[in-house]
Amino acid sequence: MEVREAVLEAAIKAFNQKGLKFTMDDIAKELSMSKKTIYTIFKDKEELSLAAVDYLFDAAKEGEERILRDMSLGTVDKLRAVLTVMPDGYKDVNYENLYQLRDKYPNIYRHVAHRLETGWESTIELIERGIKEGSIRQVNISIVKMMLEASWEQFYNRDVLLKNKITYQDALNEVVDIIMKGIEK
Repeated sequence: MEVREAVLEAAIKAFNQKGLKFTMDDIAKELSMSKKTIYTIFKDKEELSLAAVDYLFDAAKEGEERILRDMSLGTVDKLRAVLTVMPDGYKDVNYENLYQLRDKYPNIYRHVAHRLETGWESTIELIERGIKEGSIRQVNISIVKMMLEASWEQFYNRDVLLKNKITYQDALNEVVDIIMKGIEK
């Protein structure tokens, strides 16, 4: 594994264990590496965190691509799978603590929001295909997208998951289930 990737993996692990309070020392200890080496790759914790966000979103996009290529799935099943895709190695990421991002790390929060708001082309194509083939009722795709984005943003904006002891994956599945039942024919 490339050193950069190893640092990102260790950062995700440290985040899972300590939330946003993880330190570069935690990562160095996990990797048996000096902090100095880590700082040659990432100038600070914020840069590392931004890269970790991209790393997680990119892994989800890879999962999405696998789903889209899966010829055994119909349009509705592909849509449901794409909307709930979580990279295998990151199902245990402690997303419940992400609500702290907005106040403590606004740049990272904005970056997460940006990643949530972009990259919808495949999802929109699936909805359009479902409408054409009759498996999805005629809906305003912009409204569906807005509902999903708003739900996900609330997971990061508030501590609702933490307070209600709901995992991110369970909350994601519930939101997608509610929306899919509303748009499926």
